[in-house]
Amino acid sequence: MAFSNSTCSYFVETDEPQYSRLQPREAAKLLARNRQEMIGNELSRLAGDEYLEDIMQHMRHMEDETLPDVNLIDMQREIQWFMRPFLIDFLIEAHAAFALLPETLFLTVNLLDRYCSKRVVYKQHYQLVGCAALLIAAKYGDKKDRVPQINELNNMCCGLYDSGMFTQMEMHVLNTLEWSIGHPTVDFFSQLIVAEESDDRQVEHMAAYLCEIALYHRDFVSTKPSVMARSSLALARAILGRPEINDGEWDPVESDTLLSLSQHLHQPSATLSRKYSSPHLSRVSASLTEFLAQQAAIQSRRAGPPSPPAEPALSSKSGNIYSTPQKGHGATIGVADGYMTPPITPDGVCFGVTDPMNRYVPPRCPVTPTPQVPPTSAYVPQQQHMQLYPTHSHNEYSSHMMAH
Repeated sequence: MAFSNSTCSYFVETDEPQYSRLQPREAAKLLARNRQEMIGNELSRLAGDEYLEDIMQHMRHMEDETLPDVNLIDMQREIQWFMRPFLIDFLIEAHAAFALLPETLFLTVNLLDRYCSKRVVYKQHYQLVGCAALLIAAKYGDKKDRVPQINELNNMCCGLYDSGMFTQMEMHVLNTLEWSIGHPTVDFFSQLIVAEESDDRQVEHMAAYLCEIALYHRDFVSTKPSVMARSSLALARAILGRPEINDGEWDPVESDTLLSLSQHLHQPSATLSRKYSSPHLSRVSASLTEFLAQQAAIQSRRAGPPSPPAEPALSSKSGNIYSTPQKGHGATIGVADGYMTPPITPDGVCFGVTDPMNRYVPPRCPVTPTPQVPPTSAYVPQQQHMQLYPTHSHNEYSSHMMAH
C-alpha cells in the first residue's frame, strides 16, 4: 500500500451516515440507532462516574504490570538504540496511512518494547516485530475495516519478509506476552486529564506531539503512561502560554519527567514534525518550533557579549533525538538484576527456512549492515543509519537492501 509523504497526507475519514442519500425509512432507523447509542453512552458515563475510583485503581495496576523494562532491552545483542528512531518513523507513517486510533500507536510501541525486554531480537527482524505489534494493537482497539492487511504491510516493507512470517511473528509476540495485550496508554490518561481540566484542543494536540516525541527516546521507555500524560500536558500549557494548573499534588517523578521531556524537544523527527504540521492537529509542530526560537533569542539576549554562548532554552544537553545513550557492540548477555538472559527470537525453521540436510540456512531477509560511524553522531551525517528503516522513500530502502 503506497502512501504520500506530503504535508497534507494525513486525513481523517468520516463515519457519519449520509442521510440525504437514504430512503426515509432507513434514515429513521439510523436516527433511532444513534439515539440509542447516545442513551447508552450517557448510561456508561454515569456508571463510570460511580466506579471511577475502582477503574483508576485497576488501570494503575495494569500500567505497572505492562511497563517495559528498559534495562532488559539494554541487554539486546544486535538491537541498538540508534535504530529505534527509524522504526518509530516507520510505525508512525503506517499508523497514519491506515488512519488508526491514537491509542493504537502507543499500544504498538508498548507491545514492541515489552517483547524486546523478553526476547533477543535479530536486527533483520526488528521491523517485523514492529509490524506484528501494529497488527495486534490494531486488532485490539480499532475498527475491523481499519486493521492493516498483511499484504499491505508487506508492501510497505518492500517485500523483505514472506507473508507467513508476519503471522508467525504475531503469534510469537502473543505467546511471549502470554496474551496480555491490554495496556492503559498515555492517550487514555491524557483524555481524562483534559476532560477534568477543560484544556482546549491545541493543548491536547501539543501534549500528544510531546508524547510521540518521547517514543523515540530510551529515557521514557519505562515511564508510566499516567506520569507522561500529566507531564506532557503541563509542558504543553507552558509552551502555548496557557495558565499553569497547580493542584499541589506533583511528586518528584513527575517533575523529573517534565524536565527530561523539555530537554528532548529540539530537532524532532521530520516524519513526526510533518504529521503535526497538519491543520487538524493545530499545526503544533510549527508552534513548538516558534516557541523554541523565542526562548533561544531570550537566552541569547540575557547572556550578553562577555558571556560564553548560552545553551538552547529548556535544554541542558544535546537535543538531537538520535543521541540516546549507547552500549558497546560487544555487550554480553548474562544475568542482570536477577533476570536470566532472554531466549533468542525464533529463526530458521520457525520462519519457513528449511533444509533437507538440517543444515543452517541464513534467513532470506538481508542483514542490516552495522554503521561505521560512532552511535552518537548527528542524524544528518549518519548515512549508514538510513539503511535500517526508511523515513521517506520505501522504494529507495528496498533497492539498497536488495543490493546487499
